[in-house]
Amino acid sequence: MTTPVVAIVGRPNVGKSTLFNKIIGQRKAIVEDLPGTTRDRIYGDVVWREKKFTVIDTGGYDPNPDSDIRKKVREQVNMAIKEADAIIFLVDNKDGVVPVDMEIADLLRRSGKPVIIGANKVDSRNKKLDSLTFFELGLDEPVPISAYHGTGTEDLLDRVVDLFPEASSGQAAEAMMKLAIVGRANVGKSMLLNALVGQDRAIVNEISGTTRDAVDTILNKDGESIMFIDTAGIRRRGRITPGIERYSVMRTLQAIERCDIALLVVDLGEVLTSQDTHIAGYIKKDNKSLIVIVNKWDLVVGQTKEELTRRIISELKFFPTMQVLFVSAKTGEGVGNILPAARALYDERMKRVPTAILNDIILNAVESHSPPAVRGKRLKILYATQAEVNPPTFVFFVNDAKLRHFSYDRYLENKIREVFGFAATPLRFRFKSRKKKD
Repeated sequence: MTTPVVAIVGRPNVGKSTLFNKIIGQRKAIVEDLPGTTRDRIYGDVVWREKKFTVIDTGGYDPNPDSDIRKKVREQVNMAIKEADAIIFLVDNKDGVVPVDMEIADLLRRSGKPVIIGANKVDSRNKKLDSLTFFELGLDEPVPISAYHGTGTEDLLDRVVDLFPEASSGQAAEAMMKLAIVGRANVGKSMLLNALVGQDRAIVNEISGTTRDAVDTILNKDGESIMFIDTAGIRRRGRITPGIERYSVMRTLQAIERCDIALLVVDLGEVLTSQDTHIAGYIKKDNKSLIVIVNKWDLVVGQTKEELTRRIISELKFFPTMQVLFVSAKTGEGVGNILPAARALYDERMKRVPTAILNDIILNAVESHSPPAVRGKRLKILYATQAEVNPPTFVFFVNDAKLRHFSYDRYLENKIREVFGFAATPLRFRFKSRKKKD
């Protein structure tokens, strides 16, 4: 049984993102007191009364958009309605029924989807009676709520999950590969996402910084689920404005933390700026795998892949475990190579080493080259094991972890890679001192 999907729909500035954040229990959508802050569809998973569903935050619906970006927001809302199994129609209790609400109600009736009206901004008992005016929309009984304070949201969620069939027992969902699409503003990240998933899932626009939230898209391909996290472009320090822009940077850093593999998209016309290097530093810090995607390859003049690859490797020498791919999101050239490369990296991240074999390798490595002496004492490795995957994490039990030297870490890492590969995959080492007996 597939997970039900619920879309939050309404006109601009009625509190959709605030309700979304309240429902999923975290500040995932950007919330500002400005109409039109949300543009793309934002996804979040919810469990209520032991029922799991996915909720979608959408941009404010404008039936008569007067700009290209507003038209694309409307398209995103229409996609969310089509994708949803049920819809929360959020209205503003303080404003009452306005003409746009009537138009949205007509749209939702035509969709044939079950609709629950959430009358938002009800912050007193007297104002609950005001919500009765939304019977005029001809849908269902409105649920008075305050998304900001959380009052009434439990009743709203009860109404939502009552629409779902009882779930049958089944196995837990398998872990899915998570890819974050990151990079500077206006390098083609959203267009690349659309090329990968085969639909206009993210808004594509020539305006720098069109994507501001981190947007999750789940692609089912060949029986496998893959999550893409599209992000806003990170700007240079000192050029980050307060409010929405600052939140966008936070979301990008959170996307890097959440992903398994980061796709760092760079522009062929300006490959590897200092800001690209800065983003790669975040990726390395979080022990994520890295694929550098050189976009707009259809515009190449006088450069070869070999030359650019050498240059990228040289400038990112602090990140030796990475891959470089050349694509054109516009024409589709090379895009088909991304998922196989990411899958190979993900398999390496999930690889687990048998403890006995690992200790044989470490023993032979120590016999061939002893650890350097530190303050007259030498590190002794007593035992090693792989504690985690994704990233592969190795724990070394030693006589004194303070005797550890970074050069010997690199030596041990090379020995492990010689046998087990872990190609283009960061390895994490932890050293624990043996407890002394009393």
